[in-house]
Amino acid sequence: MEFRVSGQYQARGGAQPFTKTVEAPNGNVAVEHVYAELGSEHGLRRTQIDLDEPEPAAEEAAA
Repeated sequence: MEFRVSGQYQARGGAQPFTKTVEAPNGNVAVEHVYAELGSEHGLRRTQIDLDEPEPAAEEAAA
């Protein structure tokens, strides 16, 4: 199942908003994936990342 997780992280110019879509079995695992991905890409710690609740990503139907 895909989850959409949004939030913001501390950057040099202030808070940077983001939205990530990740594949995970549940919302808690999706949050862990986002923490790991942002920490790896931007060198952030968990305390520097503020996440909103994960939401199931709406599947787009092909017409």
